Amino acid sequence: MAALTALSTPSELLAEVREKARPLNLKITDLKTFLVHAGAETDENYVYVKIYTNKGIVGLGEGTFPSKGLTMAHAIMEHKRYLVGKDPTEIERHWQAMFRGPRYRGGPIIMTAISAVEIALWDILGQSLGQPIWQLIGGKARDKVRIYKHPGHAYTPEEVAANWLRAKEEGFTAGKSDLLMTPNNIMDPEFAVRDAVAKVKAIREAVGDEFRICIDLHGKTTTTMAMDFCKQVEQYRPHFVEEPTQAEDLGELAHLRAHTSVPLATGERLFTKYAFGEICARHLVDYVQPDVIHCGGILEMRKIAALADTFRIEILPHNPNSRVCTFASLHFCVATPNATILEIAESEEPVWDDLFFGSAVTYENGFALPPDRPGLGIDLDEAVAAKSPYVEKHWHGPRFEDGSIHDR
Repeated sequence: MAALTALSTPSELLAEVREKARPLNLKITDLKTFLVHAGAETDENYVYVKIYTNKGIVGLGEGTFPSKGLTMAHAIMEHKRYLVGKDPTEIERHWQAMFRGPRYRGGPIIMTAISAVEIALWDILGQSLGQPIWQLIGGKARDKVRIYKHPGHAYTPEEVAANWLRAKEEGFTAGKSDLLMTPNNIMDPEFAVRDAVAKVKAIREAVGDEFRICIDLHGKTTTTMAMDFCKQVEQYRPHFVEEPTQAEDLGELAHLRAHTSVPLATGERLFTKYAFGEICARHLVDYVQPDVIHCGGILEMRKIAALADTFRIEILPHNPNSRVCTFASLHFCVATPNATILEIAESEEPVWDDLFFGSAVTYENGFALPPDRPGLGIDLDEAVAAKSPYVEKHWHGPRFEDGSIHDR
């Protein structure tokens, strides 16, 4: 195989890699989805797909989507009639077919289904060549990946600060919280901003100047709330404020950008490189946050990263999902120069070890080490998954005091 160079495009790298896999004559024989209850405290069921081949190699992907588990499983299986009989190493060709083939394309459901399949195809390719995915998409850009965790939910500034200090004492160097956690899910805008600012102040006083404070507003703030909050927290130097506006209105984001020096981030609800083009070109944020199981998969996220890098914008993968998403995101970060920090969620807790035959990311002093097993480096235990079957859930979200629905 020709040497992989830093100047190669993602598509060129993939073409070189799959040439090495061509003699294996791999063919896709089947797809199966698995839904796993993610716990009583969430409105999610984890959604997984396995893609089977004629050589016994099985690829694993994830398509978890809040409150839409059954919908996602069916959307993933819609690709079975196209994929069976195809060469799984032709990842770019299959992505284009799944994306361009239908008359209507894009959107959260379709792109999540494509992402789940795409990740599983990379898993197959890596296993067939005996290489971890990060090695196939360019090799190491770094030796380890800084991570940030969610220090835990709390309602008072004192409780929040204690959680963050505990995270620092555990060896983490960064954290992220949704600080608009209002009692009883009732949103009082003036109280919410005042309370959230008090929490940021308490966190900074607890963890000191060097700890990275990441704040997730989750699109809950109105324009007025976002302006007020960002101006007040400038003095506490947050690493970024995430989703201060809704994804639909770039004008709102530009308005906020012009009135605050706080670093801004967005992208978890954007899909494919096309959605990130104007945001990056106009420098509306400092960080983009595509989610590998929603934006189009590993290769599409590499293209988003290249686009962002053109404008000197860093890419911080959104990753509140299960451990499969964590592994896929970690492979991406290891090989991507402008992917500088990675989110991890409760799925990294030991309670999930059995679901994946004990496979887990290795963490050291606030960093994650590259996976060293071929492919994705993680597999789903179907017997364990069957013990936590799908549970029908209803979405939950905040309301204003008058009973009207608020953004979640």
